[in-house]
Amino acid sequence: MDLFGVVEIFGRLQENYHLNYYSMKGGLVKSSQGVEMMTQPITHLINGDIIILPGGKGTRTLVNDQEWIEKLRQISLTATNVLTICTGAALLAKTELLNDKKATSNKRAFEWVKSVNESVLWQEKARWIATDKYYTSSGVSAGMDMALGFIADQYGKNLAEKIASDIEYIWNDDPNNDPLAKK
Repeated sequence: MDLFGVVEIFGRLQENYHLNYYSMKGGLVKSSQGVEMMTQPITHLINGDIIILPGGKGTRTLVNDQEWIEKLRQISLTATNVLTICTGAALLAKTELLNDKKATSNKRAFEWVKSVNESVLWQEKARWIATDKYYTSSGVSAGMDMALGFIADQYGKNLAEKIASDIEYIWNDDPNNDPLAKK
């Protein structure tokens, strides 16, 4: 759901967004749930694109891959916006682009994410946070709330509410309402 819930939301705006999927070298990528998808090499990203960076178990390996982190840093600098879901925030934090900025991540992995970069102003109680062009969200389903929040910021709350209704999703539209923060 890290990725595909958000894909559902952005896919509702095909006149505004064309979705592409990338990995370091391109090719077939398999999720921890066994879903396979074809990706393009990350070198094909165009300046000004929006990057959506999901989390998951793979972040624990990628966070130590210097080539990947440097590439992520380069493309994040030229992206219009960077949206992270769950532990995807750890990858962006490792680039140091979140230094001295507020950010959040999955509460079940929060201590690990914080340990990746202690110069980030980690917020444990937040469903999602928008700081400059960077959006970070808490765990899994919070990415959908963040994506709708991003749409509301870009196009107005009415459109975000319409998308939520169309997909029969109960949107938590308050980024500070994080009911799982204390669990």
